[in-house]
Amino acid sequence: MAAVVKTSDWEGLTRLDFTFKGRECILIQPEMRSDKSDGGKMVMYMEYFGAFPNTAISLLEHGYHLSYIKNSNRWGTDDDQHMRRDFVDFLAEEYGLSRRFVTIGMSAGGVTSVNFAHLYPDYVSVLYLDAPAMNLLSAPLGYNKPSKSEELVKEVLDALGLTASEMLSFRGHPMDKMGTLAEHNIPVVLLYGDSDTIVPYEENGKLLADFYEKHGKSDIITVFGKEGGGHHPHGLQDPKPIVDFILNHDK
Repeated sequence: MAAVVKTSDWEGLTRLDFTFKGRECILIQPEMRSDKSDGGKMVMYMEYFGAFPNTAISLLEHGYHLSYIKNSNRWGTDDDQHMRRDFVDFLAEEYGLSRRFVTIGMSAGGVTSVNFAHLYPDYVSVLYLDAPAMNLLSAPLGYNKPSKSEELVKEVLDALGLTASEMLSFRGHPMDKMGTLAEHNIPVVLLYGDSDTIVPYEENGKLLADFYEKHGKSDIITVFGKEGGGHHPHGLQDPKPIVDFILNHDK
């Protein structure tokens, strides 16, 4: 089902590149493995493997495995989520890793993170969301903006199989799935830049922060705002606050 095609070095650690059901996959192994009751700890890039890696590197130093499986598109469609579940099951069986893992969801990776957690809440221990697109009409479609990328609009509509008109009544945005996250008490660490014009916080991440607060989940969400920060760079210069939250909630 899967075959290692290459072993290499990534940040001084062993990197395995292989295919699983025809998808490109990566697994980075820590020097010293950290376990919980159901297997080794794992964090997964939901998109953009290796981007702004200081948080991922810190988690590797704490004994996490770092994984990735290539998506068919960036917009969280169900086929990718079902494949990801199978991939996690494979990693659990072959490497003894926990089926409950931490997501790294940056920008469009936030779409995949939330959509996966909605379909498979028992597989997600913590959501790390960094400038996540929660409302596709806002980002990336930019319906309230005078100009937008027509190429990006086409990419989203093609992935979802919708027309621009149908998108107006679409009810499959990440923001429509927040109830599942709260119902299953999934902890969230949320980052944003207050000057982000690509994925505006007020129209995206703030929806999730407000929803958790409204529904009595303020104890399992922490929000880091970066004054003057844009969409990039993702993460914090010192990832310790993010990592500490993850370590405290990934039980």
